[in-house]
Amino acid sequence: MRNKFINCLISRAKKDESIILITGDLGYNLVEPFQNEFPERFINAGICEQNMASMAAGMASEGFKVFIYSIANFPTFRCSEQIRNDISSLNFDVTIVSVGGGVAYGNLGYSHHAIQDYGLMRLFPEMTILSPGDPLEVDLCMNYIFKDKYPKYLRLHKAGEKTVTINKEPLYGGIWRKLTNENSNNIFLSTGNGLDIAIKMKNFDKYNNYDIYTCPIWGSKFIESQLLQSKKFNKIITVEDHLFACGFGSWIQESLYKNKLLELDFISLDENIIGKVGCEDYLLNFLKKPNI
Repeated sequence: MRNKFINCLISRAKKDESIILITGDLGYNLVEPFQNEFPERFINAGICEQNMASMAAGMASEGFKVFIYSIANFPTFRCSEQIRNDISSLNFDVTIVSVGGGVAYGNLGYSHHAIQDYGLMRLFPEMTILSPGDPLEVDLCMNYIFKDKYPKYLRLHKAGEKTVTINKEPLYGGIWRKLTNENSNNIFLSTGNGLDIAIKMKNFDKYNNYDIYTCPIWGSKFIESQLLQSKKFNKIITVEDHLFACGFGSWIQESLYKNKLLELDFISLDENIIGKVGCEDYLLNFLKKPNI
């Protein structure tokens, strides 16, 4: 996903001189092509994420379209005050790009586990969350980002993900996109790497007739559309690599509280994962799942 991101950014930057990329001394073996092609539009802010966020806000105030990039926890939690005060409250066109969403960097320990970042970002009503599930959705999310002029959070997994979606139609905020064709009233609704988890869940007999839908773009701006989309389903199971609290599933639950006829269930990371260290496959054993 991160390779798709940088390739899309380079392609667009050739046409749009307002695009700026700032990194917090991370992303090497990825950002060099952008740096080499547009050295005057690439900045390494160093290990100073707060400065990076405020610098981005200042540039955006002058009409630049700014992307800040780092491993997921660093451009979010470490500079949350600057995101709140300098970027979000002023509605500046800054895209916060995180790589390693969920537990993609599981071996690096809890400091690198992005399992509460949705919760932080959806606290800001101005912020749009973009969480693609595969490289095609990254491409479509980038098209959305290039058109949008408000604060955005782009959460990427890591690298090597397979393309499994096929719908190349433009993405719209809060809209669910169907992946499978079971024509079922029961569905998995995923965001981000939850798509890969949902595909694996369909291997269980109990769920092999469930359809999979993805929701790559969401946030408080798009709550109203959720209720309308939910009315044709009997059961929805949300899927994410994040804690349930303040995550995607709880956002859907809040959005659909008026749909009393719908059964909701959730697949999310259990709080017992906190403090654990290991590869992503090991840490995903801490998913809380519906009874099988």
